[in-house]
Amino acid sequence: MATPPLSDELAKEAATLKLSGLTIRQCAEQAKCAKSTMESRLKIAALRGMLLKHDPAMPGFRIASVSTGPDGKQHIQQKLEHGEEFAILPGHIVKGESALVDEDGRVIQKWIKTKEGERDPLAVAEGLKAAFADFTPAADPAPAPAAPIETKCTLLPCNDFHIGLSAWGKQVGSNWDLKIAEQTIGDAATNTVTLAPSSAECLVLGGGDLLHANGKSNQTANGTPQDVDSRYQKAVDTVCRLMVRIGDAALRRHQHVTMRILKGNHDEDSSVAIAYFLLAWYRNEPRITVDVDPADYFWFRFGKVLIGATHGHQSSNHIAKMPGIMAHRRAEDWGATKFRYVHGFHLHHSAKIATEGNGVICEVHQAPIPQDAWHFGSGFLSGRSMQAITYHKAYGEIGRVRTAILDAEDVA
Repeated sequence: MATPPLSDELAKEAATLKLSGLTIRQCAEQAKCAKSTMESRLKIAALRGMLLKHDPAMPGFRIASVSTGPDGKQHIQQKLEHGEEFAILPGHIVKGESALVDEDGRVIQKWIKTKEGERDPLAVAEGLKAAFADFTPAADPAPAPAAPIETKCTLLPCNDFHIGLSAWGKQVGSNWDLKIAEQTIGDAATNTVTLAPSSAECLVLGGGDLLHANGKSNQTANGTPQDVDSRYQKAVDTVCRLMVRIGDAALRRHQHVTMRILKGNHDEDSSVAIAYFLLAWYRNEPRITVDVDPADYFWFRFGKVLIGATHGHQSSNHIAKMPGIMAHRRAEDWGATKFRYVHGFHLHHSAKIATEGNGVICEVHQAPIPQDAWHFGSGFLSGRSMQAITYHKAYGEIGRVRTAILDAEDVA
């Protein structure tokens, strides 16, 4: 059963005895109580401000309140003086208390234990708002051209990037890694897109071998080991970021963009992942169509122009065979068009395989990358570039923009 609080009469009696000059023992004798009881009463009297004589507060105490009673006398209540008022940390709640008490069960010291509590959604929102008060967001995507040229279609071959390829300059003449590839190819592609005329349609054609390896085994699809830079996942991350940069650049320049990723011999399986990444990335962008057709061939008709493409690494789809394949697979389009073009890749060098005399102009494109150790040691020669080819729906090819890629050590 809890001890009832000390009455003001007993507290005042103890205070009066002490203020008369008596010792605590003498006070106890006068009050007919034990010395320990008198000590307890004096403590309570002090807390109630009854031991004041000359000083406004006793040492170690502070004035808590001052009031005037019915008798006209001033009553001062004191409390123990301590540090600043306790405040719970933001986001915390009290989980318990510990206390140090005296022999009478009165608190001498108290410890308040806290823990992280449930977050207040409004407080979190305000914190985020404050954190980003000075943040400048990225610029919004540029709108479509105000007056795109409806009679034009621009093709941007994005072939043989071989992201993940590692080359040592002392061995092959040029250093190459993920960072260099992303910056060099990205700059060349965006420069080419910027220089090409604005068109109603743009074809961003991943011509195969965007990745140097087909998986974390660091091999091509048929198991040929490759010299790679860093982890396969980092290469995938880099090529996805690079293709988004190119797609965004095309959106700023052209009315509508079609993106297609062909598979190559280096990335026969992983090319599928890139295509579906782009499909998801641009799912809310009505001006981009991501073509995820799994075929080895790409066909696109624009007015009197018919365009075809394949990576060209298989004997069945070698670039020289493409006119016959185009005529057979796209017979209706063949009959309705006058200008026919096939684009191949894989060889990394520029070549014209078939001419318009045979009904189709077949062209192989350069790659934007340096040679790896195997190709360099085998004596292959090829330039490096990216280009954009513009077609008129009634007149065929009407122009192209080419960005040459030169290594720093090649420039005087």
